[in-house]
Amino acid sequence: MRDDDFDLDVIAHADARHEQVVAALDRSALERSVAALPHDLVAAATGVLLQGRTYSDVSQELGIRQPELVRALQRARAIIAREHGHGADADGGTA
Repeated sequence: MRDDDFDLDVIAHADARHEQVVAALDRSALERSVAALPHDLVAAATGVLLQGRTYSDVSQELGIRQPELVRALQRARAIIAREHGHGADADGGTA
């Protein structure tokens, strides 16, 4: 596999934990958290996390590749998890 290949089925442990934290939030808390995200993450998080749309649908609407959407959602979930007190490393070690 080349370095620029991206396997959408591979999920790091921290990413899986962030998904669990986000999934456990009630709708109101999730809406507040998404609204507080950096501007570049709001549309991706809204489409997938709040509206329940598919990655394909949201990436097409945003005009980005699915791996870019996946990275945006990983960042969004990490920020939301950190906001809700789930780990100092909730950003997955990215800046």
